[in-house]
Amino acid sequence: MTPDVLARIHAASFTTPRPWSEHELLAFTTDSSCDLIARDGGFAVIRTVVGETELLTLAVTPDQRRKGLGRMILSLALDCARIRGAEQFFLEVAADNTAAIALYQRAGFTRSGLRPRYYRSPDGHRIDALLMVLPLRASND
Repeated sequence: MTPDVLARIHAASFTTPRPWSEHELLAFTTDSSCDLIARDGGFAVIRTVVGETELLTLAVTPDQRRKGLGRMILSLALDCARIRGAEQFFLEVAADNTAAIALYQRAGFTRSGLRPRYYRSPDGHRIDALLMVLPLRASND
């Protein structure tokens, strides 16, 4: 998927946090610590550094939601993190994004923290970010 297509998907998926530009997406997709998991109608970008993988974004267009695409992309992202040797996978999500929170909880993520008033909506309203984590390996591996 090209950066312009990724940017269109991201813009269709987000207002909070703000959608990423083609330039920003290109920077992530050309970073050797990042992986792009893309399918028609959605994608995720993850970054793995020193045994930890962070979900930078997971975007699914509105017409593809509630069809299992987000779950599939997240599963592929988790597989990619394991292949890279990550021991834990973490993310942040807007506290009012109940659909995403439910997706992450179904995948086994648990809340690990809070960033108060982290995101700004287009109307200026501040929204907390929930921090979530999923261990990928037992501590004795």
